[in-house]
Amino acid sequence: MVSPPLTLSLAEIDAAAALIRDAVPPTPAYRWPLLCERLGVELVLKHENHTPLGAFKVRGGLTFVDALRRRAPHVTRLVSATRGNHGQSIAFAAGRAGLRATIVVPDGNSPEKNAAMRALGAELVVHGRDFDEAKAYAATLVTSDPRAEFVPSFHRDLVLGVATYARELFAAGPFDAVYVPIGLGTGISGVIAVRDLLGLSTEVVGVVAERFPAYARSFAAGEVVETGPAETIADGAAVRVPDPAAVAIVCSGAARVVAVPEEAIREAMRWIFTDTHNVAEGAGAAAVAAVAAESGRLRGKRIAAVLSGGNVDAAVFAGVL
Repeated sequence: MVSPPLTLSLAEIDAAAALIRDAVPPTPAYRWPLLCERLGVELVLKHENHTPLGAFKVRGGLTFVDALRRRAPHVTRLVSATRGNHGQSIAFAAGRAGLRATIVVPDGNSPEKNAAMRALGAELVVHGRDFDEAKAYAATLVTSDPRAEFVPSFHRDLVLGVATYARELFAAGPFDAVYVPIGLGTGISGVIAVRDLLGLSTEVVGVVAERFPAYARSFAAGEVVETGPAETIADGAAVRVPDPAAVAIVCSGAARVVAVPEEAIREAMRWIFTDTHNVAEGAGAAAVAAVAAESGRLRGKRIAAVLSGGNVDAAVFAGVL
């Protein structure tokens, strides 16, 4: 499936917010004094870990499925690939629409995220060494089923739903900069779209795991740059092959893309728990890690960081703490 051009309007985003509101109420944006004191930065966290599925992706799943039901009413089965949060969003939205969901995950994926997807009614298939291999396999599963539709992890209809959190966040502004973790790019694309539609001068800063620097290298090169296999605690950001449309949006709308090392992500997970008593998964804590790394340039400014999700396995989180 080729993504349509990413042209959104505030009216569309507000309609998407109304569509998802009964399932996903607006999430809070809080200033936590201990965290601000620790970092020496005036920081607000956007708590997408407070959605019913513990991550921002649920917003996009609902808008994608709503649009799909109208443009392709013959579809009865959705197929996608994930490290967890996107798959949960598709399983959740599919269940609400009376559709089947088949989700492909790589070997060694989070057991708790796998269990959550099954609990939402998804058929789970394990294939590949990482997300990109799982995605390639998932795309083959629809070829023999005319009533199946492959759901990519980046698409205009996903960004439309995700942009609703940016609409909420900017209502709590103004902010000098917003730090956004990047997986395949829906989150940062939604933030850039809303920032531009509102005519704001806020810097949007992308954040990736140092071990998965594909979007940082793509931003630097101005074109898609693929990277090799690796391991990271930020599984939601473990992408080797960027989406070309997302790269174009990041290159045109982001101020920079910051790569943060593993220990900085783990430290940010600890800080968030200690200072706010919120649980952040690796990708969810990456934005705070980047704010810490750039704190010297942020003095006297008002900053937001997107805590994109809190779905981390208990054993992993215990080890981090």
